Amino acid sequence: MKKILIFVTTLDGKVTKGDNPFVKSWSSRSDQEYFRNIWSSSSLIVMGSKTFILDPIKPSPERLLIVITSRPHEFSQFNVPGQIEFTDEKPAEIVSRLEKKGIGQMLIVGGPHLAASFLREKLIDELWLTIEPKIFGEGNDLVSGERLDISLKLISCEKVNDEGTLITKYAVLKPSDLPGGP
Repeated sequence: MKKILIFVTTLDGKVTKGDNPFVKSWSSRSDQEYFRNIWSSSSLIVMGSKTFILDPIKPSPERLLIVITSRPHEFSQFNVPGQIEFTDEKPAEIVSRLEKKGIGQMLIVGGPHLAASFLREKLIDELWLTIEPKIFGEGNDLVSGERLDISLKLISCEKVNDEGTLITKYAVLKPSDLPGGP
């Protein structure tokens, strides 16, 4: 199963504008349209509970949405079997369970904690990153408070509007892909 982490960030690496967690308030229409298209074509999406709370998702028989939370019982009213589930499983457990079902692709969306948990366990195959031509100075970083050493290789880069919004896709390199690797 290909596991894709998708984010939008500023040139200075911020994924929020200060304390405002609503990405739609500052990301370009080009990025929002791009994200909607990816979302609508994905059959499996994983997000954190904070992201779900910000913008609760309506169930859809076309996709399974898995929300990671330390308190799945608090979200039982939103649970829809086969469409929305809440779990306290670790990322590796979720990946293992769903790989056994033969699902081809997992889209991971959400905040820095979720990103860090998948990156820390080396579960990400690709990072799809929209880079908005903005600098906030303050805000949350894509990943913070983690000691990571992840090498990436650019797959593609596309300028999508006159302002200079870039949609980039990177492969996460495995140790065997690096010079001197096994």
